[in-house]
Amino acid sequence: MNTSFIARNPSVLVFLALLALFTLVVTVLSEGFGIGFISTSFVKTLGKTLCLCLVAVAMDLIWGYTGILSLGHFAFFGLGGYMVGMWLMFERTRQIVVNSLSDGVLPPTPEEIKAAIGNQIFGVVGSSEFPLIWAFADSIVLQLAFVVLVPGLLAFVFGWLAFRSRVTGVYLSILTQAMTLGLALYLFQNASGLRGNNGLSGLQNLPGVTAPQATVSLWFFWASAAALGAGYLLVAWVVSGKFGSVIRGIRDNEARVRFLGYSVESYKLAVFTLTACIAGIAGALYYPQAGIINPAEVAPIASIYLAVWVAIGGRGRLYGAVIGTAFVSLVSSWFTGGQAPDINLGFYTVKWVDWWLILLGLSFVLVTLYAPRGMSGIIDLMTRKKGEDR
Repeated sequence: MNTSFIARNPSVLVFLALLALFTLVVTVLSEGFGIGFISTSFVKTLGKTLCLCLVAVAMDLIWGYTGILSLGHFAFFGLGGYMVGMWLMFERTRQIVVNSLSDGVLPPTPEEIKAAIGNQIFGVVGSSEFPLIWAFADSIVLQLAFVVLVPGLLAFVFGWLAFRSRVTGVYLSILTQAMTLGLALYLFQNASGLRGNNGLSGLQNLPGVTAPQATVSLWFFWASAAALGAGYLLVAWVVSGKFGSVIRGIRDNEARVRFLGYSVESYKLAVFTLTACIAGIAGALYYPQAGIINPAEVAPIASIYLAVWVAIGGRGRLYGAVIGTAFVSLVSSWFTGGQAPDINLGFYTVKWVDWWLILLGLSFVLVTLYAPRGMSGIIDLMTRKKGEDR
């Protein structure tokens, strides 16, 4: 008997309900809504956390379900941020330039406006000319399309070259890390056209929007929650059917799946490209809330952190990826934001800003050795025990 997708996957409905409830509670308690119990800065932190959860869901699909440990998905995340950041910075600068030149005796020509915009954006790297990659920066429609197309195209080309050569295991992980490092090194150069080490800034200021940041932060929080819900639903649907069974088979025994006649490389390429697109969308929502993006954001260490988050939450469980990422992200903000009090031992003062990464690394090792199902394993035990009690 055929059953609906939700009936076969009740955890998806539970997740979406909890996400909707969480969104409602944060909205009501936020400064933008009027109560002010939750500050605007913390709403932004929660919004950014939801974006990180979305890219973690993508990471779980490629690693937890397909068995490909990608150490480059934060490159796609960063590219999504750069694509939307180009329009935000261009349009905001254009409005400033037009307002400043409107007081002149003669109205400015389009060439003068463009030159002034170029000088404002690229003067920091000693240039005033628009690079070719900024050709469509004035179009929000095209730049939003590039949020998906650019990471997707990079993933497709890289994946096609890697998978057709049947590179697997640790070698593939090293290749993805090399891709990320190469992209980061390129972006660090002023000649990249993306302002080098300076990156793109002022992204929190939406062009033409006069609403206060408290309200804007809520808009992005809602968008991040909606994107996470849609992404979770999409990935859950992907892994629930025949496609999901095949990629699990690839994870467990790639040679057997190939022997059964399935095009393993095509399945890998499809998953790799899809997850890159999801990561790009997450990045496009994350960086306007962060306000700035620079090449350090796409450095290989960021992708390693992503793998750690998924491992701590429990790979192979979509809700585990969300739980692990949300937990580590919020705890990290608490420890590194100066909110965690230092501990004076007399002979030494423990400063959590310095020790947080050590704790994170230790947690990853302990989870790998003693709790391979991560934090989601606790939910599995609770669910199993509840079933036994019945």
